[in-house]
Amino acid sequence: MRELLRTGAGAALVVLIMFIGSLVLWIGTPLLWLWVGSQIQGATDSLGAGLAAMFVGVVATIAVLAALLAKLSNTYRANCVARGLNDPGHLVLEGVLVVSAGVTVAGFVIWFLFFAGASPAPVGIQI
Repeated sequence: MRELLRTGAGAALVVLIMFIGSLVLWIGTPLLWLWVGSQIQGATDSLGAGLAAMFVGVVATIAVLAALLAKLSNTYRANCVARGLNDPGHLVLEGVLVVSAGVTVAGFVIWFLFFAGASPAPVGIQI
């Protein structure tokens, strides 16, 4: 396994895992905790309990995912150094986070405008 991580294919695999983890950070975490909060609110009939659970859950999940992404970034950096390349720092992780955030925003805009039935301008307002 260590030999695989020292190759260019191993580096690409680590970057792919970082990208998937970033998408989970931007998309999966909010959706998961919205669902959990709705279940808590439905069971307890308390909006405050649902919101509190969502807040604590989102913060904890983001902290865990950020730590995992940082560990993957360190693995990528070690991979580069083992192959005799310069240490890129956390530049690759930053790029992956920016690209995945852009993909997420673009996906949300496409969903909102074309699939959610929403109108980009208010309807029925007379001037």
